[in-house]
Amino acid sequence: QVQLVESGGGLVQAGGSLRLSCAASGSIFSINNMGWYRQPPGKQRELVATQPSVGRANYADSVKGRFTISRDNAKNTVYLQMNSLKPEDTAVYYCYADSAYRAYWGQGTQVTVSS
Repeated sequence: QVQLVESGGGLVQAGGSLRLSCAASGSIFSINNMGWYRQPPGKQRELVATQPSVGRANYADSVKGRFTISRDNAKNTVYLQMNSLKPEDTAVYYCYADSAYRAYWGQGTQVTVSS
């Protein structure tokens, strides 16, 4: 089992920045990809960015150039630096991790961008 705990959400004005963190614990040796998804109000959950243990990150087109994912394997933590935030970035952001067998999700953290 893997447990994921997010932090760093909140309220920010458009154009501002936030940094999300997600710490993994448990069977961390089994983790391949880590990343972030989000669920805007009234919409389905969608990919934001993922980072494999080795290799290049993958970003949704809507966040390319504004968001940066990074991963500290020594700390078992993944980060999401969000710059130039827009009201349409308002969502519950979920940390994600997967192994060869299953996916794991954090509890979610609210990000609200005011116009």
